[in-house]
This record gives sequence, structure tokens and C-alpha cells, in this order.
Amino acid sequence: MQDALNAQVLIEGQSSQVYLAMASWAEIQPGIDNVTAFFYRHSDEERMHMLKLIHFINERGGFAVIPPFEQPNLTYPSIHHAFKELLKHEIMVSESINNLVDIALTEKDYATHNFLQWYVAEQIEEEALARVLNDKLELIGDDKGGLYLFDRDVLNVSVASGNPE
Repeated sequence: MQDALNAQVLIEGQSSQVYLAMASWAEIQPGIDNVTAFFYRHSDEERMHMLKLIHFINERGGFAVIPPFEQPNLTYPSIHHAFKELLKHEIMVSESINNLVDIALTEKDYATHNFLQWYVAEQIEEEALARVLNDKLELIGDDKGGLYLFDRDVLNVSVASGNPE
């Protein structure tokens, strides 16, 4: 279980790096300041997810290993591509969390199973948000006015409704 949790530490840390790179890319694109802030915020959230795992491993008597991270993709052909990558990445993270839950149940490690339920719920929200944002970008297409409105609303999109709060 410890090895699997440490592998998730890598995934969460790598996720933070991926979204940090997306934020840096977005920051030099004209007119998408809120998209930039969205990616920076997501990077911070993923780092928090990593830290939560590190603390859990160590508190349970294990040893959390701080891994090296791969260089993430640095550029994207468009904002549409960046958000498609975000969705693909969140689906991968969900699959990894589901695998951890399976291992915890197989090993009858109910404390870890209980701990992981927060991640399960978080991933449901993360995937839903990514899908909502991709759907909105699909509707916008190449319309610059639509992109302006998307950028205006991206920080306030509600997962439940898909609408600005």
C-alpha cells in the first residue's frame, strides 16, 4: 500500500507541474487572465493533494518519498487543446485513485480506504468541471467573443450546473 500511495504522490505532484506549465503558457497568451488564474489555482490544489498524501503516509508509520518530476508539456496549439489535456489528465488521476481504493480493499486496509474516499469525491468533481469547461469551449469554437466570456466566467463555473455561480 505504501508503494502505491507513494506512486500517487508522484501523480499528484506531476499534476501540479502540468497545471503550472499550463498556467505559464496561458499567462503569455493575450486576453485569458482568468484562464491563467484557473490553471495556477489548479496547480496549487494538486500540490495540496500531494501534501495530504505525504502527511498520511508518514502519519501511518510509513515513509513518503518525494519523487522527481518529468518536464511537462510547455506549449499548446490553443486553449481548446490545453483543456482537452486537462480532462485527459484528470481521467488518468481518477483511474489511479480507483486503483488505490482497490488495493486498500484487497489488503483490508480500511483506514487507507476511508482516507481515499476524499480523493474519490474530489476526482468526481475534477472530471465534471473539466467536462463542463470542455463542453463550453466546444460551443464557443473559434468565436473570440465567446472566448472572452469563457475567460470572464472560468473562475466561477459551478460543477453542478455548468453555469457561472
